[in-house]
Amino acid sequence: MGSLGFNAIESQPSLLDAQVSEIIHPHLGLHSTLKELFLYDFHLELSQPGRKVTQAFEANPMLPGVILTRGGKFVGMISRRRFLEYMSRPFGLEVFSKRPLEDLYQFAKTDLLILPGNTSILAAAQRSLHRSYGMEAVVMGDGSSVSQGMDYNQEQTEKTATPDLLYEPIVVEIAPQVYRLLDVHQLLVAQSRIHQMAIDLIEQLNQKLEKANEELQLLAAVDSLTKVANRRKFDEYLNIKWREMAREKAPLSLILCDIDFFKRFNDTYGHQAGDVCLQQVALALRDAAKRPEDLVARYGGEEFAAILPHTDRAGAIHVAEKMRVGVLALEIPHADSAVNEYVTISVGVASAIPHLESSPEDLIAAADQGLYHAKESGRDRYTFHPPDIA
Repeated sequence: MGSLGFNAIESQPSLLDAQVSEIIHPHLGLHSTLKELFLYDFHLELSQPGRKVTQAFEANPMLPGVILTRGGKFVGMISRRRFLEYMSRPFGLEVFSKRPLEDLYQFAKTDLLILPGNTSILAAAQRSLHRSYGMEAVVMGDGSSVSQGMDYNQEQTEKTATPDLLYEPIVVEIAPQVYRLLDVHQLLVAQSRIHQMAIDLIEQLNQKLEKANEELQLLAAVDSLTKVANRRKFDEYLNIKWREMAREKAPLSLILCDIDFFKRFNDTYGHQAGDVCLQQVALALRDAAKRPEDLVARYGGEEFAAILPHTDRAGAIHVAEKMRVGVLALEIPHADSAVNEYVTISVGVASAIPHLESSPEDLIAAADQGLYHAKESGRDRYTFHPPDIA
């Protein structure tokens, strides 16, 4: 807690060298309290003449007010604004300058906002902004009360609006019967900083949440072994593209392919080698269908699929042959294959211009028929099969 402290009865007040406008704590947080702000410690006995306050304000331009005591005990507070207001009235200087402060205080006293030092800055700012709507008696730290102010433990009742109270300093009780003053402007600046910090924090959390959601969506759409799309993503994407191509009256092609004699491969080389084989084949297939809107997916077991939007029969056949050649070029040994010494694939191809009355299942059925014929014809080849779409 910062404190600008001096005792006006014993010594002449003086301003600290540091600029008070720059004293707001740089590391405020959402739970920061009033004790972390710069609090002013200036007390005067009510028996002192009014000129003592004038001298204090002249010597300390940033001093927001003066705490008033009687016999060393807290009585109230008079703000710079209200003091200068009364002193600037006709004959105010002559009347109050030499007379005891108690005389001036009878005219200038107003409702006080007294808050404990452990009040959060955000709560204090809210109370300060609401104070112009009326206040009740203040319950002090020791259970006593004063005639003005607000009970910070009680809900406020509506009274006649008094906007001037918004500019009055806040009395902060930092310990039982120990009081300091807080400039409202400093409080509102601190609240603004915390508010901006909260906005930044929320934005960071939202960004992290969005990133986490994207990662979760990616995990939910990707086959964990091969890192291509999984069956769920395949079904979702095919339905989306089917509707899009139907609206655009554009061709949509589908490729289904199967690793030839993959069960024999697993039996010969083991399941770990089989997993590596699936990963290598998936990469080769993805290299053959690499446009942004193309989707390669693991359709099941050793079977893969590729969705090719805006692709006609010729384009689909080109991609299918590129896939077949790409897998063969991997030269993965397959000693138990009946067609080649290396791993090969059989490919079924189908292409159509969708319409909304038909179903993407028709395209899947056609590609599956093409795959069946490719296997029946000797494997390590592609076969095109047109879908039965009216």
